[in-house]
Amino acid sequence: MSTITTSKKVFANSESLFKKAQEHLVGGVNSPVRAFKSVGKTPLFFDRGEGPYIFDADNNRYIDYVGSWGPLILGHAHPKVIQAVTKTLQKGASFGAPCELEIELAELVKKAFPSIELVRFVSSGTEAVMGAIRVARGYTKRNKILKFTGCYHGHTDSMLVQGGSGILTLGIPGSAGVPDDFVKDTLIAPYNNIEAVKNIFTQFGNEIAAIIVEPVVGNMGCVIPQGNFLQGLRDITTQYNSLLIFDEVMTGFRSCFGGVQTDFNITPDLTTLGKVIGGGMPVGAYGGKKEIMSMVAPLGPVYQAGTLSGNPVAMQAGISTLTELMKSTFYNHLMQISSQLENGINNIIKDKKLKASVVRYGSMITLFFTDVKVKDFETATTCDTKQFADFFWKMIAEGIYIPPSQYESWFISGAHSKKDIDNTIEAINRSI
Repeated sequence: MSTITTSKKVFANSESLFKKAQEHLVGGVNSPVRAFKSVGKTPLFFDRGEGPYIFDADNNRYIDYVGSWGPLILGHAHPKVIQAVTKTLQKGASFGAPCELEIELAELVKKAFPSIELVRFVSSGTEAVMGAIRVARGYTKRNKILKFTGCYHGHTDSMLVQGGSGILTLGIPGSAGVPDDFVKDTLIAPYNNIEAVKNIFTQFGNEIAAIIVEPVVGNMGCVIPQGNFLQGLRDITTQYNSLLIFDEVMTGFRSCFGGVQTDFNITPDLTTLGKVIGGGMPVGAYGGKKEIMSMVAPLGPVYQAGTLSGNPVAMQAGISTLTELMKSTFYNHLMQISSQLENGINNIIKDKKLKASVVRYGSMITLFFTDVKVKDFETATTCDTKQFADFFWKMIAEGIYIPPSQYESWFISGAHSKKDIDNTIEAINRSI
């Protein structure tokens, strides 16, 4: 791939579309990070994607490391997914009633996550978290939930306290419109600090329904659990008869056919999953032990419903995606190119003696503009966000699309080739 220099890039259509969008959409966007406020300038509007590439409204091509924020693990418009979805769509987009495809996708999810004995499909990761928290409270008959600073679990009211993702990107401490009573039962601890968790449980242990955690964080950049942090969470929740919820909306299938719980051999009580199980379609799911999930209506008293939950188009997209992931060569290739990118960035950091570091989990990776080891929210916020913004636009000029925020993970797909990675490393070297 030949890179495109700044002088050759034209953004006229994106600029025109953003101007028009601001007349009709809040801030001109439908999700805050898309407004590009943390990197300045006009956001890009995109027209189409093909494999590892994405094309903006001005027909500029980029190697894509956003991948719809993670779910496009096969790349854009994978032929087998498109073919299967098109065939299914011709039979109807939604029934608001059961269909056989729900069963087939549920079987694949259970195969990937042995901790899940029963699953409930929803339409987003936020809904999945809402459902899991409600079930945890209903099952334990307790109200308090412990989460970690910098972890993002969707925009449900009680989870917006000290979250990551767009909340961190835009510098918002929480959210207006959330009454104090809605968050009074949300407890906060620093990620990777098991002693802080123990102290909180010493004080509130018999009131805590569950711990919810991104087992590998993706929403303050990619941050890895240190030492026995995850096992410590499992031990504490077991001791106090609380539940452990792994939010694998982002990490699911990113390292293996399963998630962090597979890699680290930790069994949570409940798991939340996101759009990767729908091949990028609006899908989420929560599931876990049969005894716990049997609390959900119609089997139990915990109510949750959704007209579009389990719709056939999303189910088929998920089936086709997960079927591809089970192929023996898929993860060999994905891990090889992910390691290739990590090593390339590390070499640049070393050669240029940069105040920067790179963190990778599977096919998630973040270049942090700080020489501090990033292990939690506090260390993540030592990054030079102005330097990142400059870097972002230099990468755009090079034809590389990365998340428009220092505090988001990049995502590598199986559609990326070794040549794409080589070109990306060269572009990073020039941009740095």
